[in-house]
Amino acid sequence: MPLLNSQYDALMRQYDEKRDAHRHELRDREEEIDRVIPEYRRLTNRISALSVQAARIRVFDPDADISTYMQELLHIRAAKSALLLQHGYPADYLEMQYDCRECHDTGLIDGKKCSCFKKAAIDLLYKEYRLGNILEKENFSHFSFGWYSDTIQVGARGLTEKQLARNAYNAALHFSKKIGQPDNNLYIYGNAGVGKTFLTHCIAKEVIEDTHSALYFSAREFFEILADATFERGGRNSSYERMILEADFLTIDDLGTEVTSTFVSSQFFYVLNERIRHNRSTVISTNIAPHELVDLYSERILSRIINHYSIIRLACNDIRIQKKKTGGNT
Repeated sequence: MPLLNSQYDALMRQYDEKRDAHRHELRDREEEIDRVIPEYRRLTNRISALSVQAARIRVFDPDADISTYMQELLHIRAAKSALLLQHGYPADYLEMQYDCRECHDTGLIDGKKCSCFKKAAIDLLYKEYRLGNILEKENFSHFSFGWYSDTIQVGARGLTEKQLARNAYNAALHFSKKIGQPDNNLYIYGNAGVGKTFLTHCIAKEVIEDTHSALYFSAREFFEILADATFERGGRNSSYERMILEADFLTIDDLGTEVTSTFVSSQFFYVLNERIRHNRSTVISTNIAPHELVDLYSERILSRIINHYSIIRLACNDIRIQKKKTGGNT
């Protein structure tokens, strides 16, 4: 399962904490039964003694008949269950409890990830992506083409707003199913309020549900983290940079809103180039048309975008304004 090492370790700590909690609960129940049913402890001690006796006999004579011991052990275990029931406790009251009975809270079954691990991974990824609640509303099933005109044409190709939106929707859906494949990157551009961020959220939900490691940053936050990691400020170090480089899916939202500089340009190129080299999928949303990248950043960055990204455009009247006029209905 393609999680970052830090994310995998975090999940394993969660499983450790679950098992520790259940062990504490079991000890509390054992102490309770010792107080309420003293006879239960005596039966438990008797089982221990018989088990030791049977083991000793087998050590000296592997073929010895210990059936009498086994029958008595079964009898005592039945008596213990009966005692619990007589005092109003379930028969399994002193058995270890687990959140997941399939893997016993280890996350693994015969070396393979349990279904509960996938759910825990998804929960963790939603939390770390920081947009969990938003993604429940902004996803492919809620994407509306009603905000886009089927008569207004855009650009030299003469596509309508709605045709552009459908092309963008299809490209985004295709992208979300190809995470980790070569040159599977998206550059989504258009004016403010045309649905770029909404579309990145659609992708993110699909990617997270497939348990790919996912990171989301606004452009300002993205470059701030890289600067902090480079100069080891604010408790950040190279591990933050490594996290950005290694995540299966990275979203950089609102590119161009950051303060540009030589440092920003060089770091931007470095991240793009490294992620392209290692087939890490990236989505960039921006108001900047591709040809404007040269003026703000560099020709090298434009080259990487042109050659390794699918470029999609969205256009329409500001959807936020449209929603105010229509009450949110299309």
